[in-house]
Amino acid sequence: MDEIVGVESVSRRYSLDHNSVSALDDASLHICAGEFLAIAGPSGSGKSTLLNLIGCIDKPTTGRILLQGVDTSRLDSKRLTALRREKIGFVFQTFNLIPVFTAAENVEFPLLVQGVPVAQRRERVAAALASVGLADRANHRPDLLSGGERQRVAVARAIVHRPALVLADEPTANLDTRNATQLIDLMRELNRQLGLTFLFSTHDARLLEHADRIVELCDGRIASDSLTEGGSHVEVLASCL
Repeated sequence: MDEIVGVESVSRRYSLDHNSVSALDDASLHICAGEFLAIAGPSGSGKSTLLNLIGCIDKPTTGRILLQGVDTSRLDSKRLTALRREKIGFVFQTFNLIPVFTAAENVEFPLLVQGVPVAQRRERVAAALASVGLADRANHRPDLLSGGERQRVAVARAIVHRPALVLADEPTANLDTRNATQLIDLMRELNRQLGLTFLFSTHDARLLEHADRIVELCDGRIASDSLTEGGSHVEVLASCL
């Protein structure tokens, strides 16, 4: 299988009150195309740090991260921004929708930034909203949508530019059980039908049950990395086959 992400001996340290604090310590991880992979661990274990590094929002202190073979640590901020816009979709637990935009306009925004022609934007926005079951809510602003609908708009926005990787940071954290279950089923369906690669951090046992693979972090280090097979875990190889 093709490798989407390669995390190679990555550490991230921050300065706090003249002290060096390690948020991630010598982490190595390989993510293959089409995976549905969960990053698990307690608060402060490094989950968000790892997602921010893979998402080109932050840079490692040591080590390197490859995105489809490109060493992101060697890119300047302009090239990192372009890579992030083209290759990665983001889903946040707080939705991060623009309140004055309609659902369709929120989904369209990444395409607008990329300079996609109007006709193509409209076609792709309509397809993305239909894929998350919100074709009939296209003209509604976020304040007229439920929490579950807002998160589905966020998913549509994340996939509309056809990214190589979708990153979701605690995507079910602000949803009730019914909406969380619907979102999990939706992401899983997009993963299987469209071959989208999902990497998500979560505390949600329901979401972990649907993962193909679970990477557990503890104190900034990878404690385990295993495939899930019928409820059991099998340790994975270091790279894609």
